[in-house]
Amino acid sequence: MRQRQSTTTVPAAVRISPLRSRRHFFVALAYLAAYVLLDWISYVHPFATFGITPWNPPTGLSLAAILLFGPEFIPWLFIAPVLADAVVRDFPLPLAGEVAASLIIGGGYASAALLLLWPRLGFDPRLITRRSLLLLLTVAVMAAALVAMAYVAMLVALGSIPPEAYWSAMLRFWVGDLIGITILTPFLLIIMTGRWTLRPTLELLILLLLIGVTLWIVFGFAGAYRFQLFYLFFLPIVWTAVRFGLEGAIGSLLATQIGLITAIHFGGQSSADATAYQALMIVLSVTGLAVGVLINEQQRIQQQLRLNQEALGRALRLSTMGEFAAALAHEINQPLTAIANYTRLAKEAETLEAASEAWDRVIAQVDRTGEVVRRLRNFIHLGRSDIGPIAVSALLDEALSYCHSALDSYGVTSQLRVERDLPSVSADPLQIGQVIVNLVRNSAEAIADAGRYDGKIVIEAERVGTDAVVIRVRDNGPGFDPDVLDRASAPFSTTKEEGLGLGLPLVRSMVEAHGGRLSIESSSSGATVSFTLRAVPTRLETQMS
Repeated sequence: MRQRQSTTTVPAAVRISPLRSRRHFFVALAYLAAYVLLDWISYVHPFATFGITPWNPPTGLSLAAILLFGPEFIPWLFIAPVLADAVVRDFPLPLAGEVAASLIIGGGYASAALLLLWPRLGFDPRLITRRSLLLLLTVAVMAAALVAMAYVAMLVALGSIPPEAYWSAMLRFWVGDLIGITILTPFLLIIMTGRWTLRPTLELLILLLLIGVTLWIVFGFAGAYRFQLFYLFFLPIVWTAVRFGLEGAIGSLLATQIGLITAIHFGGQSSADATAYQALMIVLSVTGLAVGVLINEQQRIQQQLRLNQEALGRALRLSTMGEFAAALAHEINQPLTAIANYTRLAKEAETLEAASEAWDRVIAQVDRTGEVVRRLRNFIHLGRSDIGPIAVSALLDEALSYCHSALDSYGVTSQLRVERDLPSVSADPLQIGQVIVNLVRNSAEAIADAGRYDGKIVIEAERVGTDAVVIRVRDNGPGFDPDVLDRASAPFSTTKEEGLGLGLPLVRSMVEAHGGRLSIESSSSGATVSFTLRAVPTRLETQMS
């Protein structure tokens, strides 16, 4: 299939919001309206009559717009600050000042967005990696600082503020823009790239209530400890990030910020206190975002490990297809021979009754043949997990039926020893069957490689304790090489010239997935590999307990 090249900055695999498919002009109008609305809502504790406030969410909106819609959206970044000054503040600066402010704010954050979109940086607007989040925060810190210094220097040059107020105004501007980016930009990127999967739950409601209680504590006990009490916010934010990943962290941070600004506005806090609270909010935001993206990465790694395990299982199953084919030929030969004999009997039968009996036997052998084929198909079927109670004897008999041809080819005999009255075990018969086949095959190959002509493999099953059954595969081969015994179950550790070293690692992972434990013993007289499975209590044991 011919692939179509894409010029969008968002990876092609991302499902984008329908808003991005609308005409550019209407998207721009929506951006301008949202910019002015956010500027009006966040116009709290301003420095003089300028747009220097403790929280500047329009900045986060602008940066997200370029990252989502591309460089062609940059001209609107120069229009938005002038429009907001006109609507919200009635042009607090002279015309030259408004033009300079537009160039500083629009140019500064347009440059920051273009830097993030530089292909060599590898920034992903979906924020699925720590690196992308770190790039966003680093560029935001630098861009906000440069814009704040240039903007306040412009105000000093115009005589709008005294020179001695430069550093306090610059700090307030920098904190306001930075918190606007750290709170709103990740939220918009997650929403617009279609990665928002958070759904209302009782736990989320409890966390929101906890944030509300924390706000009440922080602003209800104002005094010497009002800033120390702010660190109580770390509990719900980190909790949400750990439980719900980056999406949860972003949602809880946005709720906290809205509640914080509301409390500052109606709580009679001073401008200095508002800036101090927002500086603490930056620390809280960076912490919450970092924990959230780490949780997301951990979840992706776990998912990838599961996929890799399935791929390794597929490789191992394919490597044993020869044995399976031999087992199929061996088992299917008898019913086919019987079918041929019964068919001849039915053809030569002198009575209708004898012919009917022969055809009944033909049908029975056909069913048996189908069962053999079904068992082989199920055994090599990938991705299936069907854990349930199964008798140990049935599990061993079916698994060993796939090993007869391989044992015959190596000249190795087998013996089955099953303790009487064993309880059933909780297992996926396909996976545990593969475990047994792998262990028996490894033993047979080791015996054959050692050149022994009296090779013998004993498969034992017995109960251990009250809640487990142990299955052992014991052979009289050369045992494990002492140099590789400690790493025998590590991936790609093998002494076979053509081996991949994947057998025992997969055996261990399958056994541990069933809640069991794998152990290996080796001596000069042979090797023993054993594993445990959980026993299913009998009805009598259940009643007694």
